[in-house]
Amino acid sequence: MFREKPAGLQRVKKRIVLTENNMKVELFIPCFIDQCFPQTALNTVKVLENLGCEVIYNPQQTCCGQPAFNSGFWDEAKEVGQKFLNDFSEEHYIVCPSASCAGMIKNYYTDLFLNSAAHNKCRTVQQNMYELSDFIVNVLKKDAVGASLKGRAVYHSSCASLRECHLKDEPLRLLKNVEGLELVDLPHADTCCGFGGTFAVKFESISTAMAQQKIDNVMSREVEYIISTDVSCLLHLQGYIDKHHLPLKTLHIADVLVGKA
Repeated sequence: MFREKPAGLQRVKKRIVLTENNMKVELFIPCFIDQCFPQTALNTVKVLENLGCEVIYNPQQTCCGQPAFNSGFWDEAKEVGQKFLNDFSEEHYIVCPSASCAGMIKNYYTDLFLNSAAHNKCRTVQQNMYELSDFIVNVLKKDAVGASLKGRAVYHSSCASLRECHLKDEPLRLLKNVEGLELVDLPHADTCCGFGGTFAVKFESISTAMAQQKIDNVMSREVEYIISTDVSCLLHLQGYIDKHHLPLKTLHIADVLVGKA
């Protein structure tokens, strides 16, 4: 049985901003963000509204089905995926603050709904699906959003953003225009952090070693922040940081772009 979204996010659908462009976007908040990082969800709304979008939020939405899909339970993943298709329309762009979940929908729904009655709607939804930075740069045509953050940071390119959503320059273009932020190159930036969903549970020692390698590279750059498009990676890295009492903080890109810091 699907859980209802917290009241804080239910109020999002009432926060309508009518603008000159009046571009309507539907917001997909992954279950991981909903349960663990609700402020990132609200910051995503603020970023989109600041850029002149009318944000539509359906509080009945739940999960994209990725956990079941990656674990081999395709029938269960299809059931969850069908609910996702029912919860979103074909009329608007769909924006998600997670490259991992956006990549699941854009790529793997093709396998789930091939030769099914939902195939045509699936294809339309896939075309409308965008990760947040992808949408800002490639649809809204914005490189700067008026945000500021004082400090030095590296950008962690998640496997999903790089390999499934094919995002490389988009997040960097936005971050380079954040006032006060010094963006530093990260050695082996395209190397996995070790999270990988259930991989971190099944192969804990390997996952931890990969996180150590990533953090060692970050520490070599003498920065204060690690920024990424995926909170799952950041949660994994922050856990390693906290355990070893390191002077680092992880931030989702929406939390950086939301405004003044």
